[in-house]
Amino acid sequence: MTAGSMDVRVENQLVRFVCPTPVNHDQVVTEVGGQRNSGVVIKALDRPRATLVIDEEGRIVVHGTHRIEAARAAAKELLLRLGMDDSGLVAEMGPVVASFQFEQNINLQAIPAQLTSGKAEYDQRLGCTTIHDSRHNLTVQLWPNGKGIVADARHPNMVAMAAVYWKSVLTDGGYFVERI
Repeated sequence: MTAGSMDVRVENQLVRFVCPTPVNHDQVVTEVGGQRNSGVVIKALDRPRATLVIDEEGRIVVHGTHRIEAARAAAKELLLRLGMDDSGLVAEMGPVVASFQFEQNINLQAIPAQLTSGKAEYDQRLGCTTIHDSRHNLTVQLWPNGKGIVADARHPNMVAMAAVYWKSVLTDGGYFVERI
């Protein structure tokens, strides 16, 4: 996805599928090799590549995909392997993990002290600055090489809008530095 000259890449789209008939944990374990873990059952698929979590209510949560079509294919694959009907499957969209790349390096340590457009903190352990963006209702992590990651967005378009906004704020504040 492109916003102006900003490319935003969806890394993961979390989707939960609700079946008319809840998925049975025991059946997933015995018939398709699912693994029990803290009240849920986990099943990794190779085709399509995804990790499925069957929650306590028999719903299917799909991790590891970046498109709704791929997530739906993974849920359908599980249901078909279990001999269940895939009609009536209802999707509930969860958070998006997305990334973007600014063209320049960033002086991260200067941002928390001077930023007025949001709350920011430098995380020395991770080597990044985390910006709590109340304008777009998400959290942006920025690394010195210009890489940005958003892990709690509701839609890729919101990430694109935030990336363009923060590029403007960082440019106006003089936070970008030349690459060495």
